[in-house]
Amino acid sequence: MDTLNRNNEIWLSHLGGAGSDQQAALADLRAELLRGLHRAFWSWKGVDDDFLEDAVQDALLRILDHLGQFAGRSRFLTWATAIAIRVAMSELRRRRWQDVSLDEVIADADFSPLWTAAKDAEPTAGWERQTMLATLRDIIHQQLSQKQRTALLAELKGMPQEEIARHLGSNRNAVYKLTHDARKRLKQALEAAGYQAADIHVAFAE
Repeated sequence: MDTLNRNNEIWLSHLGGAGSDQQAALADLRAELLRGLHRAFWSWKGVDDDFLEDAVQDALLRILDHLGQFAGRSRFLTWATAIAIRVAMSELRRRRWQDVSLDEVIADADFSPLWTAAKDAEPTAGWERQTMLATLRDIIHQQLSQKQRTALLAELKGMPQEEIARHLGSNRNAVYKLTHDARKRLKQALEAAGYQAADIHVAFAE
């Protein structure tokens, strides 16, 4: 069956079934996902046919596992392609960070980009921003445990939680709890220092 002739209900029925209908639907879906990823990543460095094939295979497994979560608010192929793109992006992030040590990630503990006020900021606003972020830096270094500090700094620098967990010899759930508890402690400490939610938002505004 031509993929254009499958509506959402037919996709779900065929993929969730068995036999020739399911195999045909899987083959058609695989081809559509490959086309979608080629369009999305055609200019990306490090993305070749083998990478896209692997991403599609992982995406197909995830799609089959989550068919029941498809709410029908979009075309099935749109939903499936979005999953495939997320799978590919996650793998690209993992590859980017897999050879980077935690020591390298957190070496710049002062977060120089964060401590630098926007060039067009008013002098008073810039001073307030610097003071706020300096307070945050002190809290990070003085009131968080070593593991909380390491996990939070790595996360804020952009390292995925899966990679943080791998470096720490832990798992994603444990890292999530570490960073969640660390953020909660930061919020409490900032509030105790007299800052309000609006102050925090302004301090981190681009």
